[in-house]
Amino acid sequence: MPHIAANGIDINTTVAGDGPPILLLHGFPHTWRVWSAVIPELARTRRVIAPDWRGLGGTTRATQGYDAGTLVADTCALLDALGVRSTEVVALDLGVPPALLLALRHPERVRRLVVMEAFAEPPAAPPWWFGFHGVPGLAERVLAGHEAEYLDFFLRAGTHEGNGVDPDVRNAFVEAYAGTESLRCAFEHYRAMPETARQLAAEKGRLTMPVIALGARPVGGRGAPKKYPESDRPARGRVVGMGGK
Repeated sequence: MPHIAANGIDINTTVAGDGPPILLLHGFPHTWRVWSAVIPELARTRRVIAPDWRGLGGTTRATQGYDAGTLVADTCALLDALGVRSTEVVALDLGVPPALLLALRHPERVRRLVVMEAFAEPPAAPPWWFGFHGVPGLAERVLAGHEAEYLDFFLRAGTHEGNGVDPDVRNAFVEAYAGTESLRCAFEHYRAMPETARQLAAEKGRLTMPVIALGARPVGGRGAPKKYPESDRPARGRVVGMGGK
């Protein structure tokens, strides 16, 4: 798996297949491995690009730069290094705000956009973990040594019927988030959310590419598709059933 030098960091990136490119952007508590099951299928007809975000997985544990604007710069530098001028973009959870900012600032680089399980703007009553993660230095000290239990909570809550993910993928996540420095980098993404919100609010344009918004539990839901910037090619929203729950 290559480490690609881009925007002053080394970005751990999985690249597979040939054809039109598709960029897969993971969330929390994930790495590129969250896409493990779909990459082989997509790679039949696509050039799949699945990086780890700044500070996460195998990418450089940077001291700063976790706002969406910097993540967009990371992403553009990564695409440049791979010779990709434009791509389809699929973003999950924590990956959604930088994906949206990429589409707004650089619409020529995003052919189609799929966003899942996130709000484009902070909700009035955010989930409890936003506040916990947002306090500098707190969560990483509290959770050190208990990373597996903490990640399991999110992996169960965010999957159909609470079944979690493949054990090998789960173990890869736990390894990637183990230790106070790995946790700090993960939570820096949350601590940068106020700046990310300001960056998104400053963009007055519209999304010009086809957009699909998908929401389920615990973050999405019926209101999620309405929270994205207006599109010239209207977003489609779908609420994914959860076994009658």
